[in-house]
Amino acid sequence: MWTNSYYILRIFSIKIALMLFLFSWQSYTQNTVGVITNTAEAYNGYTLFTNHTTTYLINNCGEVINQWESEYIDGKSVYLLEDGSILRCGFVENSNFSLPGIGGVIQKIDWDGTVLWEYTYSTEDYSQHHDVYPLPNGNVLILAVTEKTDTEAFQAGRDPLLLDEDSLYNEQIIEVAPVGFDSGEIVWEWNVWDHLIQDYDSAKDNFGVVSEHPELLDVNYLGVSVRASNWMHVNSIQYNETLDQIILSSRQLNEIYIIDHSTTTLEAAGHTGGLYGKGGDFLYRWGNPIAYGHGDEEDQQLFGQHTPHWIPEGLVDEGKILMYNNGNGRPELFSSVDIIEPPVDEFNNYIYEAGQAYGPEEAEWQYTDTPMTNLFSRIMSSAQRLPNGNTLICDSDSGYFFEIDSEENKVWEYINPQKASGSILSQGEVPESNLTFRATKYPPDYVAFEGKDLTPGLPIELNPNLENCSILNVEEVTQSEVKLYPNPVRTVLYVETKDRMEEIFVYDYTGKLIFQGYEKVLDFSGYGRGMYMVSLKINGHILYQKVIKM
Repeated sequence: MWTNSYYILRIFSIKIALMLFLFSWQSYTQNTVGVITNTAEAYNGYTLFTNHTTTYLINNCGEVINQWESEYIDGKSVYLLEDGSILRCGFVENSNFSLPGIGGVIQKIDWDGTVLWEYTYSTEDYSQHHDVYPLPNGNVLILAVTEKTDTEAFQAGRDPLLLDEDSLYNEQIIEVAPVGFDSGEIVWEWNVWDHLIQDYDSAKDNFGVVSEHPELLDVNYLGVSVRASNWMHVNSIQYNETLDQIILSSRQLNEIYIIDHSTTTLEAAGHTGGLYGKGGDFLYRWGNPIAYGHGDEEDQQLFGQHTPHWIPEGLVDEGKILMYNNGNGRPELFSSVDIIEPPVDEFNNYIYEAGQAYGPEEAEWQYTDTPMTNLFSRIMSSAQRLPNGNTLICDSDSGYFFEIDSEENKVWEYINPQKASGSILSQGEVPESNLTFRATKYPPDYVAFEGKDLTPGLPIELNPNLENCSILNVEEVTQSEVKLYPNPVRTVLYVETKDRMEEIFVYDYTGKLIFQGYEKVLDFSGYGRGMYMVSLKINGHILYQKVIKM
């Protein structure tokens, strides 16, 4: 609310250097990009996402905490590692594979932007695509595609009438131990090609009764692949350290699969219960029992899903599987966020009853918007359970991230202001072409942030509007009424405090100290346009306020 040409700002002091801001404002035009909503109920973390050649880490105000540049356009997934570096996929042109989501190169880039490791897995025979996963031992799981000729496909039992192209893609997972700057040793490998079944031709490989072998993949089930080479289109891999298992997501077949990672490569190519006692067959599958000869359309639960993963220990619903269910193929197009709990026995083995579909029959929890069609992303997307019980959702084809609380209220909303082309939108522009593969929020106490400069910079969008931004969910220590006006400022900034001000500091957007003193009249006329941080020491507490210089 405006009063005598200035507005009242209530600033709260903080613990462990976390800044806490509360703005009161006259009615402003709704933001079109960047932060749309930010409430006290939002989880106060840092959100990571990648777009074009840049990876961003932002706070709840949309201000950039850090960003990493690469010479490669994003190859979809990115992870923030414990040492403050990122593991990022990059796009390498590969004309031999007609597959959306192609990457081809994996980079590890430190906090300051130095490339520490760059591993290319892209030739005419194979290419990394969509996803990787950093393992606790420092190795990297890589999702890749390889090519089988139509002759090889027919020998494997593929019906020639179900393949219109001259090849069929195999989905592969390799584990790579980084070596030096640009090399790696493949220490483990799994291929879906080793785990097929077909009931088309008894003279060909992999012949059997599909409905009696749910641990194998029917090479003649098309899903929505329409007889193309890109048959499965696996779009993510995630890992569970406790179980030593990997979960895969097949967009085209509308299923998720869990496989064992504790095997050797030789064992991973074999079948469960075979010579070595374990193999690479599916331990569990879910989402579309039609794919293995059980159920009908009413039993299908998944529709082009993305990013299924186990909810980490210590969080609400820990150990259950959370995923973004895109909704492609539903009679009414809408997306949902689903949670399932696979049934297991006392030895933690997945339960399967012969002749029936894997349980559960349906998701135990499902979030949809109101109306349901308001949330729909035809491709990509993700969901993440947060430490405070909230859920972060990424609606990818709109570049829209939002957080819901346990009552399914939207408590934080953000629209990515960078287009896939790399151009940046200005506040007020209509967002478009800003697809974003995933968004992941990290807690403030994540070990990656130890010793790092977390001073917020400007938001990504041009001409940012920060007046409606507040971070309110940090523990309040004390309260002091402070007036800084006018804000935005052109020449002189006036400071009024209820209590005695001991000292004042001004920092630019990079965190550099540009003024220190005791004056309550600050000359901003010589400063460039942009955002500044004013820090006041009052009653032994440090209080912060953002100021915009026009």
